[in-house]
Amino acid sequence: MRLSVLIPVYNECETITEICRRVRAVPVDIEIVVVDDFSTDGTREVLERLYEDGLIDRLVLQAANRGKGAAIRTAVAHASGEAVIIQDADLEYDPAEYPRLLDPIVQGRADAVYGSRFAGRDPHRVLYFWHYLGNRFLTLLSNMVTNLNLTDMETCYKMLRREVWQRIELEENRFGMEPEITAKLARGGWRIYEVGISYSGRTYAEGKKINWKDGVSALRCIFKYGIWRRIFKKRPTPSA
Repeated sequence: MRLSVLIPVYNECETITEICRRVRAVPVDIEIVVVDDFSTDGTREVLERLYEDGLIDRLVLQAANRGKGAAIRTAVAHASGEAVIIQDADLEYDPAEYPRLLDPIVQGRADAVYGSRFAGRDPHRVLYFWHYLGNRFLTLLSNMVTNLNLTDMETCYKMLRREVWQRIELEENRFGMEPEITAKLARGGWRIYEVGISYSGRTYAEGKKINWKDGVSALRCIFKYGIWRRIFKKRPTPSA
């Protein structure tokens, strides 16, 4: 099964080469799709070299900074693999864990697999208490409105069959995409699995970008897609 790895990038010139190398080293049939969200730190020049060297399969340069969700929406349109996963351009998540995430999809048991930072016994870097608490609160609230029992709704590692990605019709341009995807998967009745993963989070000094405003946006999206749309919009039908 071919796996399309979607890498949204914004100002990650220090890490983008290494993450692409790590992705390419995974013993799976990999397609790397990178969308640069109008980086201004030299990332674009690095990406163009990686594309010329064949390390990247598809490269899209956005004409303006539009956000992670918009970059993912663009990347999905260029993906050709049977399964698709999001990979942040930093080094917080380990691509070596792709085979574990892919297994339930290959076996035909799952339509979507989440890599949970809070399940299992894999190594985790110890960082911000309030960030952790915020993640758990948003996951709890999302579970309440979707009737799921996820442990990590906000995880970057969301692997879906490509047909599912295409059917959920991602709308959010920024980090609100996380609860949006989860709510739409729940409403559509698709089969969701979780797999425990390791996590090496970085500090804000090291380049972490998400902040409290993104938490407020996530709350809005949990209400919008988990409650409002459930009442007023027709439920999507899962594909075979």
